[in-house]
Amino acid sequence: MKNTYQYFLSILLLLFIAACDPTTREPAEEREVKTEEKEVKQGPISLVIHGGAGTIKRENMTEEQDAEYRAKLSEALEAGYAKLESGAPALDAVIAAIQIMEESPLFNAGKGAVFTNEGKNELDAAVMDGKTRNAGAVAGVSTIKSPILAALSVMNNSPHVMMSGKGAEQFAAEQGLELVDPEYFFTQSRYDALQRVKKREEEKDRSAALLDFPDSKFGTVGCVALDKDGNIAAGTSTGGMTNKRYGRIGDAPIIAAGTYADNATCGVSATGHGEYFIRSVVAYDVAAKMKYAGMSLDAAANKIVYEELVEFGGSGGFIALDRAGNITMPFNTSGMYRGYMNEKNSPKVFIYKDEE
Repeated sequence: MKNTYQYFLSILLLLFIAACDPTTREPAEEREVKTEEKEVKQGPISLVIHGGAGTIKRENMTEEQDAEYRAKLSEALEAGYAKLESGAPALDAVIAAIQIMEESPLFNAGKGAVFTNEGKNELDAAVMDGKTRNAGAVAGVSTIKSPILAALSVMNNSPHVMMSGKGAEQFAAEQGLELVDPEYFFTQSRYDALQRVKKREEEKDRSAALLDFPDSKFGTVGCVALDKDGNIAAGTSTGGMTNKRYGRIGDAPIIAAGTYADNATCGVSATGHGEYFIRSVVAYDVAAKMKYAGMSLDAAANKIVYEELVEFGGSGGFIALDRAGNITMPFNTSGMYRGYMNEKNSPKVFIYKDEE
């Protein structure tokens, strides 16, 4: 027994000596080289936007409508890129691009937001800074002109991440943000859409009624930007779902579901049937697949949108951008208003499935 004990003691002593021997360690120079190999080369200043996914088909659009959407998407890209070009941080570019779309009745965010079952507009928005992973969000607001700006104020000027309803509106007022009469958000086309859905609901059950109006679930706007310092930011703003009830909140203002940003991986802004995006934590899942599975941005995005969401029953898409400037814009619907810009005076915009 004594010999056995001495044998094991000798083995442990040898292992300890080997561990302490500097000749057995990896040279510092080699370690540094390996660390550098893992560093991601920073891409050019870039931003990518979306104006909602859904049943968007070429045959249902007039030439005038097509041109109008493309012009507004280009305007949003130019506004965001101008911020990046001036040296402003990614968050400034995100806010600038999204505010252009919030102020346009073409999109389901800000002016032009869809109506709830009660005939109201209830807006949600979120932003996230990929450098610090600070985030801010508002939900269910009806008097804040720019919900995305309110989300930024929550992030920068409060100890919270999300505020909702009257509390969020009170905070916005204290921050000096512009408040408006709820009538500001009214557009006849969105109100008429609510009446059509409600009428169909009287004839069928609610689920069947939604199938007749698939775009009642979509229309969110979003932006992801990469600035000159290699920082990523993401933001999303929406009016939610037509005919939504009882204070329903979708994925857009929920960090990790519809909005996410992390310099180490990517920034994401989603659009689609929010309930599925929440349950699948879609925005964070893109980053997680990159971080833990070693997947590229494109591979992670495609797997989620074309495989996992489809298997789960979710419709929609998202935009994403990584620190190397790689951009992806996958969607499993017939169309998604989308575009990107990574060169001066060169916005690229798309609407239909057969583009790009």
